Amino acid sequence: MTRNATPGPVRPVLTRERIVLAAVALIERESADALSMRRVAAELGVAVMSLYNHVPNKSALLEGVAEHVVSGLELHDDPSEPWQERARALVRAFRKVAHDNPRCMTIVLTHKIDTPVALRPAERALALADAAGFDAETAVRIMRALLAYALGAQLREVGMSKMLGHLAETGAQAWSRLDPDEFPHVLAYGPELAGVDAEADFEFGLDLLIGALDRLPRRPPHRG
Repeated sequence: MTRNATPGPVRPVLTRERIVLAAVALIERESADALSMRRVAAELGVAVMSLYNHVPNKSALLEGVAEHVVSGLELHDDPSEPWQERARALVRAFRKVAHDNPRCMTIVLTHKIDTPVALRPAERALALADAAGFDAETAVRIMRALLAYALGAQLREVGMSKMLGHLAETGAQAWSRLDPDEFPHVLAYGPELAGVDAEADFEFGLDLLIGALDRLPRRPPHRG
């Protein structure tokens, strides 16, 4: 009498989405340098050749990673809101994506995204600038400035944490090594310099940016 073999666990169907998500997780855990088709296959527990049925090569995989990150933007928008608040919401959404996927943002900035997904943040920024009354040239520059600030704020947080983060940990020891004649303001503002409130810093800079844009010449904004 032949016994039926006990079925093993059902393995999830391999899809492009699963492959991209595995790549995203690998990049965020280790870095973009760690990414390879072989490593992603190992993450998924499949043969490397099976990946090529869904992603033709590593370049296409990187494009998929970039598309996935940008598609995570929560672009909720209320056209009835003042353009300043709509701009703030867009920048905050872009910053959140950069904050949640810091290592993958490098991929976003260095690889093409050949789908409409990549243009959604630009479309939103251009729409609110147009509704506010800015001409086409200024609207494009506003779009670039808003997205650049969102990305720059994230890079600044990471960079300043590495450059000045030790001050809060070493305290008086760090200050004692400084020449008061050369660094009078650093020493005077030491507690404020060592303290970090990323959200407050971000909102302060965002207010400055929106305030500056609000003073640019423009036609009367659209109504209704």
